[in-house]
Amino acid sequence: MASAAVAAVAVGVCAAAYVVIRYELGHQLDLQLTQAATLARHRDIGHGPGVLAGECRFLAAPACTQIVPAAPAADPAEPYVLPVTPETRRVAAGTRPGYRTAVTLPGGRPGRMLTAPFGKGRAVQVALRADTVRDGVRQAAGLLTAVGGAGVLLAAAGGYAVSRRGLAPVARLTEATERIAATRDAGHRIDLPPGPPDREDELTRLAVSFNTMLGELEESVAARRRLVADASHELRTPLTALRTNAELLARADRLTPAQRERASAALGRQIREVTTLVDDLVELARDEEPQQLLEDVRPALLVAHVVETARAHWPDVRFTLTEAPGARDVVLPGVPARLARLLSNLLDNAAKFSTPGSPDRPVEVVVTPQEVTVRDHGPGIADEDLPYVFDRFYRSRAARALPGSGLGLAMARQIARAHGATLTAEHAPGTGALFRLTFPSH
Repeated sequence: MASAAVAAVAVGVCAAAYVVIRYELGHQLDLQLTQAATLARHRDIGHGPGVLAGECRFLAAPACTQIVPAAPAADPAEPYVLPVTPETRRVAAGTRPGYRTAVTLPGGRPGRMLTAPFGKGRAVQVALRADTVRDGVRQAAGLLTAVGGAGVLLAAAGGYAVSRRGLAPVARLTEATERIAATRDAGHRIDLPPGPPDREDELTRLAVSFNTMLGELEESVAARRRLVADASHELRTPLTALRTNAELLARADRLTPAQRERASAALGRQIREVTTLVDDLVELARDEEPQQLLEDVRPALLVAHVVETARAHWPDVRFTLTEAPGARDVVLPGVPARLARLLSNLLDNAAKFSTPGSPDRPVEVVVTPQEVTVRDHGPGIADEDLPYVFDRFYRSRAARALPGSGLGLAMARQIARAHGATLTAEHAPGTGALFRLTFPSH
């Protein structure tokens, strides 16, 4: 389109120049004819009908001039050198204004003639060669055509070169997408042109955005592979135990009643653990919370209920609950079952790192109108582990000997994000870990 616009401008300028040149050359010839007619009026005003000058077939000769009467009977005996028509008689008679016309001069040369009134009952005719104007117009037309054609070609070549250079990132983008589609390798990146970032054009920014998208895609694929690998690793141990107990119960006739009871209980416990692990994996694999109907939830009441459940589940661990003034008045939209799961995961995590039977080192739960905090008095979180405590299957060295799959905190953060809340982990004052659940502003 840019090339077409430039070509149109070039053609338009050449066409306008041609029109101007043709007009100016013709206008100059008409001015010469007018000057010749005026000279004849002043010089030969008393001259009778007839030819005054008739050698205009030469370029250096003066204009052909003749005087024509209104009545043909008054014509001279010698013939006229310029054509005389009824229109000429009408000009001489004063019934028609003067006019210009193209004629053929003696010798066959093209000419231009002016017929104008010349006193009463007469008209003067002057003529000059017009082939010079015609040749000049033709030369100008040829030159302007060449210039316009060259302008169109240059515009096309320049537009093609600019478009190819400007669309080079698109070509690289196309090649990259085709290569990624063929190899399924999200690690490939598009080469960016050198230059400062503040001078990037739209296509370069598109390439940068595409590289960013590829990076996110590569990270997503890597996370999916890690999830599959970690899930396989975590499932291997309980499945092995399940198979062992199942094979043991298959030989129940060789076991004592007490042995059968222990094997049956272990089998049931392991089935529940595997079921819970699989359910957690399914929820985390979605990477988002399922759409459920929101209800008005009072966080303080929900926390109190979850703490009572945790006390029953962890009878050897002491839990304390502190409510700040106004905490029971807070109402937030949410899914009670999911929020209860989030809080129970935090309490279970804190209970695992608490020392059983230590009333002076309880799990401290504090509810304020803005947040809920859960603190334990365990060994705390190492600095190198702090950035990864919410990752799937991540377990610090201190937690590897404890029960669990490493999915509880990851699920807690996913539930928090789905409710617009923020869940963070930090070092508690003194010893232990502190988890802070901050409610969205309301």
